Amino acid sequence: MMDERTTRPPQEALGSGGRGWTLAVVCVATFMLLLDLTVVNVALPDIREAFDASFTSLQWVLDAYALGLAAVLLTAGSLADRLGRKRVFNVGFVVFLLASLACGLAGDDVVLSVARGVQGLGGAVLFAVGPALIGQEFQGQDRGKAFGVFGGVVGLSIAFGPLIGGALTDGLGWRWIFLVNVPVGLIALVISLLRMREWRQESAPALDWWGLVLFSGALSLLVLALLRGESDGWGSAPIVAMALAAVVLLVVFGVVEKRRGERAMLQLSLFRNVTFNGVSAVTLLCAAATMSAIFLLVSYVQNVLAFSPWETGLRFLPLTLTLFVAAAVAGSLTTRVPQRLLMGVSLALIAVGLALVALTGPGTAWTALLPSMFGIGVGMGLFNPVRASLSIAVVEPSKAGMASGISETFQQVGVAIGIAGFGAVFHSRVTDLFVESEAARQLGPSAHDFGEAVAAGGGAEALRQAPRDLVPALDEAARTAFVDGLTDVMLVCAVVAAVGALVGFAFVRNRDLHESARMESSTDTVPAAAAAASGEGGEGSEDIAVPAARVAVQGQEPGGGSY
Repeated sequence: MMDERTTRPPQEALGSGGRGWTLAVVCVATFMLLLDLTVVNVALPDIREAFDASFTSLQWVLDAYALGLAAVLLTAGSLADRLGRKRVFNVGFVVFLLASLACGLAGDDVVLSVARGVQGLGGAVLFAVGPALIGQEFQGQDRGKAFGVFGGVVGLSIAFGPLIGGALTDGLGWRWIFLVNVPVGLIALVISLLRMREWRQESAPALDWWGLVLFSGALSLLVLALLRGESDGWGSAPIVAMALAAVVLLVVFGVVEKRRGERAMLQLSLFRNVTFNGVSAVTLLCAAATMSAIFLLVSYVQNVLAFSPWETGLRFLPLTLTLFVAAAVAGSLTTRVPQRLLMGVSLALIAVGLALVALTGPGTAWTALLPSMFGIGVGMGLFNPVRASLSIAVVEPSKAGMASGISETFQQVGVAIGIAGFGAVFHSRVTDLFVESEAARQLGPSAHDFGEAVAAGGGAEALRQAPRDLVPALDEAARTAFVDGLTDVMLVCAVVAAVGALVGFAFVRNRDLHESARMESSTDTVPAAAAAASGEGGEGSEDIAVPAARVAVQGQEPGGGSY
């Protein structure tokens, strides 16, 4: 059905090939912005040498991007629904490209960190609006396939980070991990301007400035507290103050949004939707478990197995390729298999893959990780397309940008929680295991500092400064502590993923989807049509496989391309 509040140009403005261009542009933008989450880790030693900066100060190069990315995801989605999705997407693209150029030309670590923060703001706009742009062009099985490609790109960008970062850093220099965004992004931006269709609410309410400021402020403080908690101390005054301020701002935000009702940037009524809450919870749990696991596994391959960034990336290809194939398959399954089944199974496979890290040992080859990689890859590949489609299936088409922004917000908060929380547990566990070893006792008071260096990936450098006669024993103790700590944390991550699987099975329900999503199933899924014709709509209809919610788009008649 057509939303009367949308505005539409003639259908002829964009042929059927335009859908492919839209998908391509969104995928390129998403690949670039998510790649920049991981690619910088590989180049940090080179950046440190270039600026003669400490690793503590360079931590802001990582934190600033994550902070900018998380802070405006929800607000970007809401603004896009009001001002025009194509317009807001392209503004975000311009900000991202200019900030990438500034990063590549930065003369010191302060400028680089500031530019990274701005780059994160632009990336947040792309990440929040992208799924809604895909949704407004595709429907039915085509939509499932499109989100299969999108989900594959999300996973590939994360898994390919070490490989691409290592290649650019070793071959052209660290500045090119940022500068490469500019020519590629400009081409995508031109295509976006020429080939993508606009969508906006014609009678949209005024911008919710109070909501925008309050939510962005709260989320910024929360994410910053999570990112800096390990280094500054979880009980330190700044961290506690930021956490408390975030809670206060969120409470005030909730009061403001409740009073604004339909004019609010976040519809609080969504939290009465069981499936919305379920998808949000699973998204957060999945991001927390998988992202922290990938970071730690990359650290293991580089720092314990002593592979270069390029060699590390090559050894993660089994995970990367498995993820891409699974995402492509999941795209077609979303219209044939109950989505709660796909979501639950995907998290269960991730849990199994994380638990299989226990097969590794201090003396095992990297191939011991293959079973784990296959499990994580298949699980992430199945999860990403389903999550993207379900995230906006629970709202009316005109609010798809807001819903997409909420989903990406939960994902980024999950990433921050996972990396900060599980990273802190890993750091503490490895340090304690090393200190308890016989070799560490021979170091005396310096054993704790040595253990912290091992946990942070600096074991090789610490060994070079250790007494020569203790090096063999310290090396073995460091390897054992790192691998045992990794195994313990991966098992915890596996439990978190398993909880996500249970939530997915229990709280994703067809009847909670917006009526446009359920109506569309009548044209794409025969069982759904039969159920609708017979009037069935209670528990018996829960296993109907339905696509995501329809999004009214400019130039489309009912039954045309949608989300």
